[in-house]
Amino acid sequence: MKLQPGSERIFADDSTDPLDGRVQWAPAKSLWLGSMTVVAIMFGPLLFSWSAFALFIVTSAITLCFGHSVGMHRRLIHASFDCPLWLERLCVYLGTLVGMAGPYGMVRLHDFRDWAQRQAACHAYSRHAAGFWRDAWWQLHCTLALKHPPLFRLEPRLADDRFYAFVERTWMWQQLPWAMLFFAIGSWSWLVWGICVRVAVCVTGHWLIGHYSHRKGGQTWVIEGVAAQG
Repeated sequence: MKLQPGSERIFADDSTDPLDGRVQWAPAKSLWLGSMTVVAIMFGPLLFSWSAFALFIVTSAITLCFGHSVGMHRRLIHASFDCPLWLERLCVYLGTLVGMAGPYGMVRLHDFRDWAQRQAACHAYSRHAAGFWRDAWWQLHCTLALKHPPLFRLEPRLADDRFYAFVERTWMWQQLPWAMLFFAIGSWSWLVWGICVRVAVCVTGHWLIGHYSHRKGGQTWVIEGVAAQG
């Protein structure tokens, strides 16, 4: 298979294969999202209040829109616009609070999937080709381990940034200060809805968008010769 180039962070050679690999359980990822989801389902309805629901809506909008979409995706991954470093870091930090991964992890996940989907063929994991429930399990609780993956290398601007390195190491723990603040203001109701329900809904919703946008719906154009269409 002739490999197509990906982002400037992905380096493939003659042995790189986007097909040959296996999906394996990722314990930290699975336990993180699983615990958030269990708490949300068990205690969310019991601790519902309109103020907690409003907190859920506002914090979801801020972390998804300003954080994940603008900070992580458009700025950090694609460098689609220029802004002061303090604003970039703020938006990226908000994106980390979505609960999917740290800044380096999000760049790696995005660039690898982008690269895989540009090839003539790639693993079913990379193109959401499995059935609904299997894809949910794969994407939310597992990772793809290729036998011969491409090399991922961050540019020095990101790799040498101490703030991003710190947030990457502690991205799960970044929820803790906000959990303490929400508990102090609104007790268990705010904590559960502001942290657990938000993380469970946002991360699961992000997967749902990816799943359906690669499988159903109309297309303005079709890209010939690639493994996945949007």
